Amino acid sequence: MSTARTALETEEHQALRAAVAALGKRYGRDYMTTVIREGKHTDELWAEAAKLGYLGVNLPEEYGGGGGGMAELSIVLEELGAAGSPLLMMIVSPAICGTVIARFGTEEQKRTWLPGLADGSLTMAFGITEPDAGSNSHRITTTARRDGDDWVLTGRKVFVSGVDIADATLIVGRTEDARSGKLKPCLFIVPRDAPGFGRNQIDMELHAPEKQFELVLDGVRLPADALVGDEDAGLLQLFAGLNPERIMTAAFGIGMGRFALGRAVEYARTRQVWKEPIGSHQAIAHPLATAHIDLELSRLMMQKAARLYDEGDDIGAGEAANMAKYAAGEACVKAVDQAVHTLGGNGLAREYGLASLITASRVARIAPVSREMILNYVSHQSLGLPKSY
Repeated sequence: MSTARTALETEEHQALRAAVAALGKRYGRDYMTTVIREGKHTDELWAEAAKLGYLGVNLPEEYGGGGGGMAELSIVLEELGAAGSPLLMMIVSPAICGTVIARFGTEEQKRTWLPGLADGSLTMAFGITEPDAGSNSHRITTTARRDGDDWVLTGRKVFVSGVDIADATLIVGRTEDARSGKLKPCLFIVPRDAPGFGRNQIDMELHAPEKQFELVLDGVRLPADALVGDEDAGLLQLFAGLNPERIMTAAFGIGMGRFALGRAVEYARTRQVWKEPIGSHQAIAHPLATAHIDLELSRLMMQKAARLYDEGDDIGAGEAANMAKYAAGEACVKAVDQAVHTLGGNGLAREYGLASLITASRVARIAPVSREMILNYVSHQSLGLPKSY
C-alpha cells in the first residue's frame, strides 16, 4: 500500500515519518496486545520514543523540545498507529497540556513541566468532561474559589485518560464568581498526590493500556501558581489545547485505519479460495480502495489543520481541526469494519489483531467530541445556520 507523501511534506517531515515508522515496526501490534493482556503500560515504547525526541517534537527548543508543531507531532502518532502501537497519551500530555503551558504558562511553569513532558519523564493528564455536562462544556460546574493566595477546587470529571500514570492533571474549571452564561474557563495543574484529589477507574469494554477514570476534587487546595494563564482570558486558552487534541485524535484515527487496512490488503492479496486471490474480486477490492481514499482525504484535512495551527491561525485551525477529526473518525471506523469483513472469521481471531479495533475505532467518533457536535459546529460557524440550543 502506497504511503508516498512527497507532494505535501518537506524532506524533514518525510524523514521523521520514515524514522517513526521504523520504530513502530519494531514494536507493532503484538507488543500492544501483550501490554494490554498483561495489564501493563507502554513504558518501553514511550521511553524509546522520548529518547529519540519524538514525544516533545512540538515543544519549544529552549525547554528541551524539538521546536516543531502539530504537523510533526501528528506524524509521530499517525505512524505509530499505522504500526499497530499508538500512544494515546501523546494526545494528552505533549499535545494538549504541553501546548497550553508553552503558550500561556509562567516561566516557572514552563521550566517545571516542559522539559519533562518533552523527554517523557513527566506525564500530564487532562480533565474537562463532567458527568452532567457531556459535550456541553458551558455547563462545567467544577469551581475554583480564592482563599487568600490559594485556589480551592471542587467538582467531578469523567473519562480522564491515564490519571494513574500522570504526575499531574490539567483541570478545566470556572471561577466561583462566574455566572451562568458564557464559559470563562480556568486551567489548573493538580498534582497527582494533592489532598482531596480522588480517582476511580471506570470499567470499560475498551481494551487499552491507558485506563479511564472518574475524578473527584473535594476541596483541593492549590497555590496561586497552579493557575495556567489568566483567569479572565476566556476560551482562547482552552481552545489552545482543544484544537491540538482534535488534530491528534485525527492522527490516532488515521493511524488505526491504516493499520487495519494494511492487514486487510495483505490478506486479500494472498488469500486464495477460488482460482485467484480474493483481492482480485471487485467486491473485496473496491471497499478497500474506498477506505484508502477516505483515509488519504482525512490526512489532507489534518495537515491543513496542523499547518493553520502552527502558523497561529486559531480560528481557521478550529474549523479545520474539527473537520479533520470528523473525517478521520468516520474513515477509521469504516476501514476497521471493512478490514474485519475482508478477513471473515479470521477478522475476529486474536492472531490478526483486528477484532479489538472494532471497539477502539469508535473512540475516534465519540471522543473528545462527538461527530454530531462537530456537525453542529460546522452548521453554525462555517455555514451560519441558526442554533437549536
